[in-house]
Amino acid sequence: MSFASPSAPGRGQFSDPESDLSALGTTLWRKRWRILRPTILVGLLTLVAVQLITPRYQSETRVLVEARDNVYLRPDADKDTIDRNVVDQEAVTSQAQVIMSREVANQVIARLKLNQLPEFDAALEGVSPVKAVLGSLGIIKNPLSMTPQERVLEAYYDRLTVYPVEKSRVIVIDFVSENPELAAKVANAVADAYLQQQQKTKQEQAQTASQVLAGQIDTLRKKVVEAEARVEAYRAKSGGLLVGPNNTTLSAQQLADVNAQLAAARAMKADAEAKARLIRDMLKSGQPIEASDVLNSELLRRLSEQRVTLRAQLAEQSSSLLDNHPRIKELKAQIADLDHQIQNEAATMARSFENDAKIAGARLDTLTATLDQLKDQAAATNVDDVQLRELERDAKSQRDLLESYLAKYREATARDTLSSSPADSRVISRATVSNIPSYPKKVPAVLIATLTTLIVGIGFVLTRELLAAPMGGVAVAPQRDPAPVPDDAPAASEVARSRVGAVLNALRRKAPPQPEPPAFAAGSLDDILRDIESDGGIHRIAVFGAAGGMDASWTALKFARALAAHCRVVLVGLGGTDAAIRAASNDPSASGLSGLADRTASFRDVITKDRQSSLHLIAAGQSPSDRVLVAPGMATNFDALARGYDRVIVAAGATTGPALEAIAAVAPYAILAAGTLTDAGTAAARERLHNAGFAEVTVLGSEAPAETAAAA
Repeated sequence: MSFASPSAPGRGQFSDPESDLSALGTTLWRKRWRILRPTILVGLLTLVAVQLITPRYQSETRVLVEARDNVYLRPDADKDTIDRNVVDQEAVTSQAQVIMSREVANQVIARLKLNQLPEFDAALEGVSPVKAVLGSLGIIKNPLSMTPQERVLEAYYDRLTVYPVEKSRVIVIDFVSENPELAAKVANAVADAYLQQQQKTKQEQAQTASQVLAGQIDTLRKKVVEAEARVEAYRAKSGGLLVGPNNTTLSAQQLADVNAQLAAARAMKADAEAKARLIRDMLKSGQPIEASDVLNSELLRRLSEQRVTLRAQLAEQSSSLLDNHPRIKELKAQIADLDHQIQNEAATMARSFENDAKIAGARLDTLTATLDQLKDQAAATNVDDVQLRELERDAKSQRDLLESYLAKYREATARDTLSSSPADSRVISRATVSNIPSYPKKVPAVLIATLTTLIVGIGFVLTRELLAAPMGGVAVAPQRDPAPVPDDAPAASEVARSRVGAVLNALRRKAPPQPEPPAFAAGSLDDILRDIESDGGIHRIAVFGAAGGMDASWTALKFARALAAHCRVVLVGLGGTDAAIRAASNDPSASGLSGLADRTASFRDVITKDRQSSLHLIAAGQSPSDRVLVAPGMATNFDALARGYDRVIVAAGATTGPALEAIAAVAPYAILAAGTLTDAGTAAARERLHNAGFAEVTVLGSEAPAETAAAA
């Protein structure tokens, strides 16, 4: 390639060489063999390498995790539960880790005798020199320093891959081996060992439950017998709490019987009184006696029949005889005598009913007294009944617990065999022998290595050409000479460099001179506050005084109060610079920063509050600042303040102090209060701060200039 002169006519004057695609394409074509040679070489080496690598074959087994409890073998309490054993995603992931457990690995290794195969124990055929050297250097594990079991397990886990299929309950078991048949056998053996381990775990759980429940059942049986014996003994002791035929106590049965007799006596008395009253009313009114009890009397029935007969004879004789006839008078006298007898008999029956009523009343009084006595007796036995019910509840709870334990014991003993405890997983796809190696992928490996080398070669050539291109406004164009100059010709390179230098010098002579930047520019307090509030990265600020005897603590106090109006701010004073801090503090006698350095005080003891604002204050204390800042743990203390507050302001005193580097370590941003100092003095103080390691120094002048100086 050649560099065209600025005055040379033609295409591409002062164009960007990075955008000249035709020039880049020409360069790549011209240097194609620099790219193709390593690319072809790497491709051939990769092809040879993949041919020499021992192929490995992969086999896959899939296991489905699900609940396999038979509904007919479940406990009665769980038969109605539909989602009893729902398997979630965490359970599937946990089962995948169980498959990779060392117990399953040891079972598979022992079953297939993997420890006798050189593929899993490299020490059987001797360790290669390369591995021995790498192991001695610590780059890889030294096989000779490992036990045979460790070597076999490491090879086993290197070839085993177990992962759950996303959004399913299927676990994939992949195993890679140099022998395709062995890969399939190991994958299937891992699945079988996992299922057997699940069955064994369930059997062990059932056996453990049987043993525990057997001991609990023996204890509960004794407790149930004792509780029921206490119930019967207390019932016999109480007497009135003995149970009768209807499963009720004797006192309750007696009370019920007396109450029924009392009701019957009341009904009998009322019935007798009503009958007597009815008969008396009939006798007084002269009405015929037609009550059912009177009519049912045999004597009254005969007297009534005789009266009916006599009345018939009287009616017959009255048709032929007069009233004064002796026969008529005799018949009337007989009828009157019968009526009198009937009335007397009715009166006798009324008196009988009245006597029955009196007898029923006397029985009623007796039963009432007996009922009251039984009530008192029942009330007296209530306390005993409460105690008895408590004993019965205790006995019932013990009995129910015993019955539940017996049911669980029977279920546990029924599941005490492997056949009755199915695993909660099953194999849905067994591994088969694969004839296609899974490693190495020969074609992809060769293609990737070749393409990577090609891209790296192209990038290397382009980067070299772009870095060698001139940085001025010089065009890059392909050489048009009929005889191209070789790349390594020194004369062509010297000519190109001389032309580029001439062009750049000409451009510099034509460019206008730039003014020199000022040494610094002082800013006002408001400008500095706006800059700090707009920059969220400034958290720790040190305030200095430019003059040797200048106390910057008042300036720092004013500055911190202004910041505290918008965020959480703490003002920390160093040795000899805390006059303003102690004057503004609500506790001037606080120990200060030296207490933290000596570890005699905590943050609660040294942090005080400003009387006029929400600002927090920490005084300097008695120790010098150079000793305080280098004390053990002081950097950690300032980090803690920076985490607890939005801004940490340090009243650092003058710039002539001995601890500028230590202050810069805890507060990398500085504000220099210039006062009335000359520009030369302020510049010298600012230079000292920069040399001490402050990342940025802002000058605060006595006037209020429009700009803020910042130097990094």
